[in-house]
Formats: sequence, C-alpha cells, structure tokens
Amino acid sequence: MPKSLLILLGPTGVGKTDLSVELAKYYNTEIISCDSRQIYKEMRIGTAVPDQQTLESIPHHFIQSHSIHDYYNASKFEIEVLERLELLFQKKDVVLMAGGSMMYIDALCKGIDDLPEVDGELRQSLVERMETEGIESLRNELRYHDPAYYKEVDLRNPKRILHALEICLMTGSPYSTFRTNKAKERPFNIIKLGLNLDREVLYNRINQRVEKMFDEGLESEVKGLYPFRHLNSLNTVGYREMFDCFDGTITLGEAKEKIKANSRKYARKQLTWFRRDPEITWFTPEMKDEIIAFVDQQLFPQNQQ
Repeated sequence: MPKSLLILLGPTGVGKTDLSVELAKYYNTEIISCDSRQIYKEMRIGTAVPDQQTLESIPHHFIQSHSIHDYYNASKFEIEVLERLELLFQKKDVVLMAGGSMMYIDALCKGIDDLPEVDGELRQSLVERMETEGIESLRNELRYHDPAYYKEVDLRNPKRILHALEICLMTGSPYSTFRTNKAKERPFNIIKLGLNLDREVLYNRINQRVEKMFDEGLESEVKGLYPFRHLNSLNTVGYREMFDCFDGTITLGEAKEKIKANSRKYARKQLTWFRRDPEITWFTPEMKDEIIAFVDQQLFPQNQQ
C-alpha cells in the first residue's frame, strides 16, 4: 500500500491530543506534533503539552524538542518533518500528524518557497531597530525595497515585515521575487481530518483548559521565562498576557480572562483558515469509529464494496 500521512487538525482545545493517541494505537503508528509552541522544551504548561503518561503511550516527535532560544519557523519545520517522515515510512505505512498550527501544516503539505538562510546578526540588528525606532521604520524600508509585497502584507504583523526585510537586505532582491506559491509534490498520500465542536462547547473547553493551566502552575512557569520575553517563541497567547501582569499593567485575574478571550479568538482564526481548505473532511472528536471507517476507505479502496 502507498505511504500515507494522516493529519488530525482543528482549533485549540477541541480534543486533538486524546483522539490522536487512539488513532495512532489503532494504526500502530507514531505521532508527529504540529504545534509551533509545544515544540519548545521550556514551555510546557502554557502550551498544554500532553502529560507524561500520554507521551509514553505512543512515540511522539517534535514535542519539547527545541529551545526557545532556537530560531525556528515553518520552513525549518517542513525540512525537519520531511526528514523524519522518510525514516518513519521505512517502518510504517501510515504516520499521524496532529496539531493546529496553520502555517506549519501548509508548509508540510504544500511546501514553502526556498528562501536563503538569514544571517543572525542582520536579524538581531533589525529586531533592535524595531525595539528602538518602532515598526513604522521597518515598514518604510520594506516599502522602498519591495513595494509589491508591501501592498499585500499585513502591516500589523511585525514578524512578516521583519522576515521580508531580512531577505531584501541580505539578497539585494525584493522578497516578492522569491515567492512562487507553487505547491510541491510529496512522495506520500495526505489525508486531512478536521475536528470541530459546537462553538459554545468549544469555548467552554478552552476556558476550562486555561483554568487547568493556572492550577498546574502557569504563573510560575511564565515568571521563570520573564527574562526572555523579547524572544519570538514567547510571543504567544498565555505568555504575553502574563508578561503584562508581571509588568503591572493588568491584574492576575485580568490576565487569566485575557488568555481565555485570546485563546477563543485564536480558535476562530484557526477555523477560518482551515475552512478554506476543501481537502479537509470534518468530524467531531467523539466520531472515532466514523473517522476510522473514512480513513480505511481512503487507505484500502480495493476492500470497499
């Protein structure tokens, strides 16, 4: 049978972790995590890393495998996961990937344009400029070097402006000239399984998960990371709000409510992104039998009557 990658995706808090373990056991396979924050070993509670019993029940990859001090992005994820899949497919016909990081999923499925590696000193100098002069300075320089990309980029997104300007300055060519948006062929089948719930149920699950994070010691975890708050890896829901709390701009109670609200907002963003993909077949988390029947139909069409 051809090699196949099952991708279990969906919004934060929907129940991907538990179902992914059940599916991995059923198909006797291993799990690749597709979570752009669970990948960092210093961020356990605020990213809802599965407990040790879950991690030991099935081999997991790309969970707490990197440091917050490592420069990491969707392009690196694409390269590293493809290398890991090549090894896993030597012993498995089916591999499961689970997570909700939209850009990382797209990078693995469609590929990212081949961009040159950015010099660390250049990146640091631009970050320092942004901190001292503000994002508007970088916006203006990007408009000068690449007016085409400037017209389409989200000007409120400092990461994208910074990355585009890095490429412009390092290569002497507009960032837009490196973008082909051409999907790459993969040497394996991809089956995308989406999970969703009624909005009220999903929001309640998200709120409960945030409460659990605080019970498990989120405040202490983030306090230990406060000296590194400038790192991009820590610019994420659950950590940003707590940093504001430690700065004294909001109370602990307000931080908790903001984390809940921003987590719900992120879930909406994820669903909006995923719903544009016609390759995703949608289920609810309790539909394990229906999901298995659907996957088996894709994997073994010759057995279907």
